[in-house]
Amino acid sequence: MSEDNKLAKWLEVELLACEALAERGEVPLQAVARLRQRARVNVARMQEIEAEVKHDVIAFITAVAETVGEEGRYLHLGLTSSDVIDTGFAVQLCEAADLLLANLDALLSVLERLAREHKQTVMIGRTHGVHAEPITFGLKVAHWYAEMKRNRARLSQARQEIAFGKISGAVGTFANIDPPVEAFVCTRLGLSPEPISTQVVPRDRHAVFFFDVGTDRQFAGTHRH
Repeated sequence: MSEDNKLAKWLEVELLACEALAERGEVPLQAVARLRQRARVNVARMQEIEAEVKHDVIAFITAVAETVGEEGRYLHLGLTSSDVIDTGFAVQLCEAADLLLANLDALLSVLERLAREHKQTVMIGRTHGVHAEPITFGLKVAHWYAEMKRNRARLSQARQEIAFGKISGAVGTFANIDPPVEAFVCTRLGLSPEPISTQVVPRDRHAVFFFDVGTDRQFAGTHRH
């Protein structure tokens, strides 16, 4: 999750919000086309502005607006900072989850192959730290496979938990922006609109995601048989 990737997600949220407003006749279509064509993120310039204004999203919007000129005034209409931050973060977390799920699928394939290859490979079993009845190495690997299948199911569920964005404005009341704009932005980002948000997407979603990712990593590295 690099800084460049994070800011690219922020920019996409802003541009999609402008496109949604343009569809509603609230922003000129030509302005949106120009924004889509010319808007760029200059990290160094953003950091320079942030050092002065002490606000990351203000610095971001200001830096992007400098790359497009007059049309920059249509950026961030009706939005609050967390609309951009939390929605962009949800996209990043979904991308991260997809990478982890792909890696788990590759690992599961290897474990399945090993379990089948060694279903007759005899080894000693263990219980209470001492030798027990014989088992096969294939059985041992099959245990790992079953555990990683459970880990994958948990991670998949955690991805669903985190795949929510918000474009509902300050304190989540839609006072300055309408729900169809949120639906437009979220749909195009592969997210669902948060059913009820405050200033932020509810943090229990993040808690579930990071707990499951951290727990699965711990389990994956602590096989004791």
